[in-house]
Amino acid sequence: MANEYDITAEEGMAAPISDDEIRADLDRVLAEEGVSRDCLLSISIVGDERIRELNAEWRGRDVATDVISLECERPDDPDLAPGEPCELGDIVLAPDYIARQAARFGTTAADEFRLLLVHGTLHLLGYDHLEDDEAEVMEAREDALLALLPHDGATRPVTLTRHREGVDE
Repeated sequence: MANEYDITAEEGMAAPISDDEIRADLDRVLAEEGVSRDCLLSISIVGDERIRELNAEWRGRDVATDVISLECERPDDPDLAPGEPCELGDIVLAPDYIARQAARFGTTAADEFRLLLVHGTLHLLGYDHLEDDEAEVMEAREDALLALLPHDGATRPVTLTRHREGVDE
């Protein structure tokens, strides 16, 4: 078995990169993070209204955002039987929001989407950015991982200030 990805898109929504690239990018991130257990991961591509609803439900913030990660299990969970796949969780991305954000940060929608795919995956693996020291670790890891993935332009250091509380639209 290998990692399995359930990629779905809300009607009228599409990711700015192909499903094949999403799978390849996720495989690369999991491998680089040392995840040897097969993982199951859901990727949902949704509109601003749906991600706003999820953000209100799960984070108590009634605004649209770029990405939300909903964790299920961790690959190193001792309760998982040997060889049992890990149901890592769900990553929900809003491509319209991401495209607007990309324009504000001087990047392409595809590169911003890749960043947020990596960002969401790292959250599922236990990374966070609420404290400055956590943010520095997560930013550095994102930079290293993004350098290994396809990109549209020169990769630039990641700045997570847009992912801190209070900066959502």
